[in-house]
Amino acid sequence: MNSILTSIGLLFCSNVFMTFAWYAHLKELNGKPWLIAALVSWGIALFEYLLQVPANRIGYTVMSVGQLKILQEVITLSVFVPFSVFYLKEPLKQDYLWAGLCLLGAVYFMFRGKLN
Repeated sequence: MNSILTSIGLLFCSNVFMTFAWYAHLKELNGKPWLIAALVSWGIALFEYLLQVPANRIGYTVMSVGQLKILQEVITLSVFVPFSVFYLKEPLKQDYLWAGLCLLGAVYFMFRGKLN
């Protein structure tokens, strides 16, 4: 269980960096050339990879690649929605709820073998 929790924690932190790398430039660097935004984003993404690679290596000791991927998607949505609403000031939409419910279904199917 420690490996799973460690992997989840690292994936959560890497997703914070990933979300900023992918989307913060839309707000913060909107008036700058795309190349500047790309270079800044790559700089931020380095920290994402420094957390994501060990997270996947640790997680792979106790989960399959498919399980890691679904876990990543759930974490991504759980980081992206608050980021979108609070940082980018996007409206909270019911579509996030439906997407989250679909992901919960995906989690069930990917992890149901471990639930028995």
